[in-house]
Amino acid sequence: MTAVSQEAPWQQRYATLRERLQAEYQAIPPGTPIRLAKRTSNLFRPRDAAALGLDVAAFDGVLHVDPVTRTAEVLGMTTYEHLVDATLPYGLMPMCVPQLRTITLGGAVTGLGIESASFRNGTPHESVLEMDILTGDGRILTVTGADDDPHRDLFYGFPNSYGSLGYALRLRIELEPTRPYVLLRHVRYATAEAMTEAIAQIAQERSFEGRAVDFLDGTVFSADEQYLTVGTMVDELPAGMAPSDYTGMGIYYRSIQQRTIDALTIHDYLWRWDTDWFWCSRAFGAQKPAIRRLWPKSRLRSDVYWKIIAFERRHDLSNRVARRRGRPVREAVVQDIEVPVDRLPEFLDFFHREVGIEPVWVCPLRQRDPQARWPLYEFDPEVLYVNVGFWSTVALPEGVDPSDGSVNRRIEEMVTKLDGRKSLYSTAFYDRATFWSIYGGDEYAGLKDNYDPQGRLRDLYAKVVERQ
Repeated sequence: MTAVSQEAPWQQRYATLRERLQAEYQAIPPGTPIRLAKRTSNLFRPRDAAALGLDVAAFDGVLHVDPVTRTAEVLGMTTYEHLVDATLPYGLMPMCVPQLRTITLGGAVTGLGIESASFRNGTPHESVLEMDILTGDGRILTVTGADDDPHRDLFYGFPNSYGSLGYALRLRIELEPTRPYVLLRHVRYATAEAMTEAIAQIAQERSFEGRAVDFLDGTVFSADEQYLTVGTMVDELPAGMAPSDYTGMGIYYRSIQQRTIDALTIHDYLWRWDTDWFWCSRAFGAQKPAIRRLWPKSRLRSDVYWKIIAFERRHDLSNRVARRRGRPVREAVVQDIEVPVDRLPEFLDFFHREVGIEPVWVCPLRQRDPQARWPLYEFDPEVLYVNVGFWSTVALPEGVDPSDGSVNRRIEEMVTKLDGRKSLYSTAFYDRATFWSIYGGDEYAGLKDNYDPQGRLRDLYAKVVERQ
């Protein structure tokens, strides 16, 4: 008699995918460097083309949603777009949804992520309950972070390791309830100090003018024009109010300057920044009405713009044209940094004075569990931080080479001075000693020895700082 499997269909599907991937790994000659073979990326730094790629295309999908426990079993390469599509029908969503559709859950956990719920829910890795990780030495380990977990160090050391210790194949994550709409209030502040005071108060009280606040972020257009956007999930909109649509001709970030009150469906709120890649679509002319009318609505997406940028960067087209025409070359300045909330005005003052990119995004965040410790990206759990995101280029003086990273280096110095740190999805310029003093060097070395002793995955410093 044939035994009947007690596994659910999703468990059987995952077991098959897992076995295939492990067999593929084992077929790669020992000592050969390894990376993921990915068709898309949200990284703004070169990828290692020399390593052999593991085909993980099949690891995009939500295996199971449990509305009773408010959890989901999710494959590591699942995009947040697909994750949200699977959970919203249950009236649920991830605790933190990074703002670009094609960011993957595994990528957000190993590379960090942030959004407007982060002042109350922290970052994506903080809502992970369990992970299966394919380590650099070829094992697939289930980690939970529990006191009796023999691989507890990997669970807590995985965030900010950027695939240098292994890859998340399956994640069990917490979900939270949603409501159909998000009611928005855009509040203008004349100074960074006034905005900072409001951020601290709203984040502490989780309310604004008597209304609960579920989401909080901000947009800085200049030193004397900055807005906080406070969002509240609601079941119904006020009488006579309809949700806005910024997936076509409307441009969300411009609405912040034009409207005091607005509303979006919960789905459109989660992707409000994606249609125009925040404001970066203007670089392609996509915000000009004549061009926007002709641009297919389905192509108003961050991943489309990313492909254009990747091509441009590969060939350095803009600077080649600038040199021919005798114009200044430009340095790409694409970063997200975090500083303690009380240092935000000082950072913005420096930024307006020495960098000059506008607008910039601000988003408060606080560690969700003050007892947890994430050694590769460690926060003071008692401190509210503010993320500042800026994504553009800066004109350089004559004779300065963009590859020197002079503007980026100055930003890194200031962030370190202000007791902050920067995300590593973009190019970094730290020397080795400074880098490891910020990003958990001693503990990282132990993790690397335990889970990738042959060095088949590039180490974190080599991956995010060194050039080849």
